[in-house]
Amino acid sequence: MQPGGLKEKCGVFGIYRHEDAANMAYLGLYALQHRGQESAGIATCEGNKFHLHRGMGLVADVFDEDTILSLKGDCAIGHVRYSTSGSVLFANSQPIKIICHKGEIAIAHNGNLVNAARIRNRLDKKGSIFLGNSDTEVILHLIARSEQKTILDAITDALHQVEGAYSLVFLTSDGMFAARDPYGFRPLMLARLGDSWVVASESTAFDLIGATFERSVRPGEIIKISDSGLESHMPFPARKFQHCIFELIYFARPDSRIFGHPVRDVRIKLGKNLAKEHHNDADIVVPVPDGGVFAAMGYSEESGLPFDFGLIRNHYVGRTFIEPQGKIRHFGVKVKLNPVRSLIEGKRVILVDDSIVRSTTSKKLVEMMRNAGAKEVHYRVSSPPYISPCYYGIDTPTKENLAAANYTVDEIREYINADTLGYLSIEGMLDAVQRNRDDFCTSCFTGKYPVEFPDEEENQLALFSKGEEDER
Repeated sequence: MQPGGLKEKCGVFGIYRHEDAANMAYLGLYALQHRGQESAGIATCEGNKFHLHRGMGLVADVFDEDTILSLKGDCAIGHVRYSTSGSVLFANSQPIKIICHKGEIAIAHNGNLVNAARIRNRLDKKGSIFLGNSDTEVILHLIARSEQKTILDAITDALHQVEGAYSLVFLTSDGMFAARDPYGFRPLMLARLGDSWVVASESTAFDLIGATFERSVRPGEIIKISDSGLESHMPFPARKFQHCIFELIYFARPDSRIFGHPVRDVRIKLGKNLAKEHHNDADIVVPVPDGGVFAAMGYSEESGLPFDFGLIRNHYVGRTFIEPQGKIRHFGVKVKLNPVRSLIEGKRVILVDDSIVRSTTSKKLVEMMRNAGAKEVHYRVSSPPYISPCYYGIDTPTKENLAAANYTVDEIREYINADTLGYLSIEGMLDAVQRNRDDFCTSCFTGKYPVEFPDEEENQLALFSKGEEDER
């Protein structure tokens, strides 16, 4: 993924009955940091007393030792966020906690509700007050307004009314709940740590704290974890699974296993298929870090061309930095990536990326290769052309700003000034997940959406405004 490309979605974590719950949540969020770097938060439950700390920025910046010690209790949920619905505001950071007649409830959400604007407008007219403008608040309002007696039934009632993608963790005085939408758009997993139950967006969170993976939360399942044990409920009609293929292409960590697949293995297979479809004589295969690394390894293995890190990423760049007054050409990309001239000079380079969004960064990367002395630059993309926005939890530019939605492959090649440009085919992509290839959502590559917006909500940006889009 190019610097400044698609934004990660969100990561959720929960742990029930552990003496060091807040610290376990902190570590779990640390392992999920790649899924969101905008804000982080942890809510804990100490008997009937709740504690919450949220902040803008990275996990390590939001929490310190004193903060963790203040989050008392043996149950905790946590969240890392990138805004896919709602502005970049502290009020939209999660977990979100409310007090209502059903008690205190905290929620952490990964996904995007496609009918949130309609529900919010209805609730607004009935006097509901919203603190932020994220779709997650809609779920809490529906729970609070539900006439169902138990928290489980109120959660079920609320989720029957929403549509779209959600992987949710709730913390209440009755226990911890985990829920996943019937399509299974976003991953959510269950593990054990001694006598404690743990849920998380990815298995890497379990690895860090020494938890043992049990299974995925099933699409359409609501799990209640209490002192009575674990209860599984399947209250929704069965749907055709629509796992997000882009989780495997880019978003999940390569050491994770999601949707039944080791992420690293899928990306290597994507690269191998890319080499089969778009081979070119060259001297070196170079990945665009970090998203293109394993696809480039697969490309190298299949093609027989040598692999090396011809672009070095600066991992210490924060979300903001001070640009010098005298403008430096392509400063935003250069501060994050730098070519290794000794590897590039005089070489025919295969440059492997996981996707092209706007194509502006691709153009800068090709120019950097040429300035480093590359003889030829052949751009390879380990996914098909990205032609449609995602409405299920990825921060995607509008269709007008997606290069592949408006220009041919050759026009994009000419714009980025590559000698050749090759995208992986949809068939080549699905071949990398052969075992359950029919269970994936590919709407960003096909424009065919499994869950449509209501007519008046095809664009929620009017309500959930996110301000100016970053250059991608």
